[in-house]
Amino acid sequence: MSRLKSSLPETLAAAVKATVGEWQSGGKMQRLWQRDASLWTNDDEDKWLGWLDITDEQIAHPIELRNLAKEVWSAGFKDVLLLGMGGSSLCPEVLRITFGKTAGYPDLHVLDSTDPAQVKAFENKIDINRTLFIVSSKSGSTLEPNIFKQYFFERTKQAVGADKAGSHFIAITDPGSKMQKVAEADHFRHIFFGRASIGGRYSALSNFGMVPAAIIGIDTKKFLDRTQEMVRACGASAPVAENPGAVLGIILGTAAQSGRDKVTIITSPDISDLGAWLEQLLAESTGKLGKGIIPVDREELAAPEIYGSDRLFAYIHTEHGSDVAIDAKVTALEQAGHPVVRISMADVYDLGAEFFRWEIATAVAGSILGINAFNQPDVEASKIATRNLTSEYEKTGSLPPEKPVLETSGVKLFTDEKNAAALATAAAGDKSLTGYLKAHLNRIHAGDYFAVLGYIQMNPEHEKSLQAIRHAVRGKKHVATCLGFGPRFLHSTGQAYKGGPNSGVFLQVTCDDAVDLPMPGQKFTFGVVKAAQARGDFQVLAERGRRALRVHLGPDVRAGLAMLTTALQKALE
Repeated sequence: MSRLKSSLPETLAAAVKATVGEWQSGGKMQRLWQRDASLWTNDDEDKWLGWLDITDEQIAHPIELRNLAKEVWSAGFKDVLLLGMGGSSLCPEVLRITFGKTAGYPDLHVLDSTDPAQVKAFENKIDINRTLFIVSSKSGSTLEPNIFKQYFFERTKQAVGADKAGSHFIAITDPGSKMQKVAEADHFRHIFFGRASIGGRYSALSNFGMVPAAIIGIDTKKFLDRTQEMVRACGASAPVAENPGAVLGIILGTAAQSGRDKVTIITSPDISDLGAWLEQLLAESTGKLGKGIIPVDREELAAPEIYGSDRLFAYIHTEHGSDVAIDAKVTALEQAGHPVVRISMADVYDLGAEFFRWEIATAVAGSILGINAFNQPDVEASKIATRNLTSEYEKTGSLPPEKPVLETSGVKLFTDEKNAAALATAAAGDKSLTGYLKAHLNRIHAGDYFAVLGYIQMNPEHEKSLQAIRHAVRGKKHVATCLGFGPRFLHSTGQAYKGGPNSGVFLQVTCDDAVDLPMPGQKFTFGVVKAAQARGDFQVLAERGRRALRVHLGPDVRAGLAMLTTALQKALE
């Protein structure tokens, strides 16, 4: 089973030891397994702990998953396109990137963006005639999976005929959901059910993760058997000091309470995408009521002196996949006195065990922080703001007009009145793009974090540009930095950005879509939905009093990013 070692500063180590004692004497792990809501806020937490024993159910019914895998391949499907968001898509994406393509099984693709260029790019990757679509939506009411289904169901009808289209689709959803009704009406090939008592971000080991896993040829029996070892180790009867989930959670929660609330995720190259799943679990579970853990993923490791006293490093690696250069940098962090947790996995089949360990750890950390680790109130706020904007478009044919605070060479800056006033004062006589960016970046202080929120196509070129921006800021300001692509991060880190500590400084990047895609049966397009999501996101950030600035690029995203990068580098001089 995966091993955990920690190297903590003396004060933090003492606090962790004391908290371990409290959890042992208070029987708190027993209370967790008994689903005692008073361990958190005594709200409805007891209704959201179905993930604790989901592996028992999955292991008891192995034939269904094996038969599905055989059926999909024998039906001639060459590709599988999963349509989902957040907890419905992040685990399958981790599995796809980690395990890759298995001979004799279809290739999995995961679509979780409303960017029209990205939707079209996925459509161009597949042959619809030989593609199985997985519509993955717990509630069946989430905007993105629903419009993805509308779009690709229509495309499939055009390709294979209305009478055969349903046989190209399966649904993963909760019993009684709207998606179940849609799937039945459209004669989907299969409907697989989740558990109503499992929230999306805790659903990796349920059908939301295991159905895609089986389809792409992962040995789900081996995967779940490994997971079950971790489930037993994290059980109620294990001493807290020897419980791998409890110990990790106590370190996370205690560190956050002491100001080390930026958990920097480091992975070996063979599990590089695990951080995307951990981001959602940590941020959406803990980031609320002005508290929380801010996960930092895909930030390049730097020299120890670059980091402040608000960091906790989590290094997860496989025994044979670790990178010598990464190992050396992590060792340097430990020697410099930074807190580091090391987790060693035997191989990639230990991923399920890590899913469960981190779920337990997140629940424990949530208890220590005194929050409900299973709701996401500020995600709902963004959804409402987006829905209001798309409804306006349906009525009037346009989104409400906006007035930029600056327009120069095709790039526009937008923000709310409060931020605009603060930035105008700080920029003083330099009301240029560089001047506004400098004023915005000068609002970053020790203990803050800087987040780039990119509502542009998620591809290697764009990611490279936005990564360069975050690292430039990190190098100059010595603060934690984050990067998320919208709208996927709305169902992930977006909760912590709005509901967590007010220590974020945000740079939202939007663009004009050079090519848009129509939405069957709707006036709005994919581009309109993405624009509404970005504006709804920014609106809630502003309502929460966040320091935020939006940079709107023209239709030439490459040129716009080059202009933004140049201006930002000058602003940091």
